[in-house]
Amino acid sequence: MLHRDRTEKSRLTVFHLVQPVEGGVARVVTDLVRAQIRAGVRPVVACPPGGPLAAEAAAAGATVRPWTAERSPGPSLAREVLTASRLIQDARPHVVHAHSAKAGLAGRLAVRGRVPTVFQPHAWSFDAVQGREARLALGWERYGTRWSTRTLCVSDSERRAGEAAGIRARWTVIRNGIDLARFPDDAEGRRRTEARTVLAAGTGAPPPGGTGAPLVVCVGRLCRQKGQDVLLAAWPAVARAVPGARLALVGDGPDAASLGAAAPPGVLLAGPRDDVRPWLYAADAVVLPSRWEGMALAPLEAMACGRPVVLTDVSGARESLPPGEEDHLVVPPEDPAALAAALVRLLLDDRLRTRAARRAAAHVRASFDVRRTAGAVLGLYQELLSTHRPLTRKRTQR
Repeated sequence: MLHRDRTEKSRLTVFHLVQPVEGGVARVVTDLVRAQIRAGVRPVVACPPGGPLAAEAAAAGATVRPWTAERSPGPSLAREVLTASRLIQDARPHVVHAHSAKAGLAGRLAVRGRVPTVFQPHAWSFDAVQGREARLALGWERYGTRWSTRTLCVSDSERRAGEAAGIRARWTVIRNGIDLARFPDDAEGRRRTEARTVLAAGTGAPPPGGTGAPLVVCVGRLCRQKGQDVLLAAWPAVARAVPGARLALVGDGPDAASLGAAAPPGVLLAGPRDDVRPWLYAADAVVLPSRWEGMALAPLEAMACGRPVVLTDVSGARESLPPGEEDHLVVPPEDPAALAAALVRLLLDDRLRTRAARRAAAHVRASFDVRRTAGAVLGLYQELLSTHRPLTRKRTQR
């Protein structure tokens, strides 16, 4: 037993501190955990209990610890920092990896550079708020970077946005990846009818309009960031130009009720789905009208399935797409007219849609394999361990 305990402690231990327990951040962490287990690393995940992340990380092999934390800073911050500090001390990690703004805030305050610390914003916090809150968030990011051994961005555009905001960080860019085995290429559309039949048969809500209608799918948390309200504003123009076209919003979130009340005819709120693949394969096009991102996973998954995507011009969008596709598949954020025009063009032009689907599938398979992403992250940890010096000042001996 003693030998086993010593062996366990000698393994590279990575402590993942995470606040979001669903969506893209949770999937990124779970994918990293799987890869780290395969590489012989000991991952510890501290996150709020009750969401999908805790169960999925545990199933993947991580040691999971409850860390109750609100999404936004508030009166609970001191408790959150203290709890994070205790969990980190107990785990004795070689590296701390803090995911998203809240974990980045609490984790860096708890560690303050004593352990190599990777901060991964997963989109910048100051983009999510306005006015005084945005100024405070930006001020913290500028200050907190002193305790980030490395700031890990998932796209070059996310890094450039941080630099433009005055964040003087030690940067690394490692693009997001997906598990390509879960998303077989269907650029030729063979799975489309099957997926629609399965959805219509009752394993999920049927696509509105039946199995033959043009179908656009939006997968993402129903919240201001993902911009589904802009998509709903654009949809009447799409419906007029493409008779019979239907739209499905797949996901859940704080804006579900307001989006449901605002949804025009021909729009279905499909709710949360454990497996979104049937919806991706059923789609003629996939859209993500985000207001901000780092690099979204849903478009990568859609393209791996062989589905063309329309994206707003936020961080990571252009880097997700095959070179040369940006002009007609990327539109300005918060521009319903431009969004509608891009969707109409894609739905009405079979040749454009087929070409975009084939190029998208090939591009994602060549560039966004999660195994490559996870290997690069592990390489980053090893680099930091070989060069780390505590970032806090030591007292002078007297």
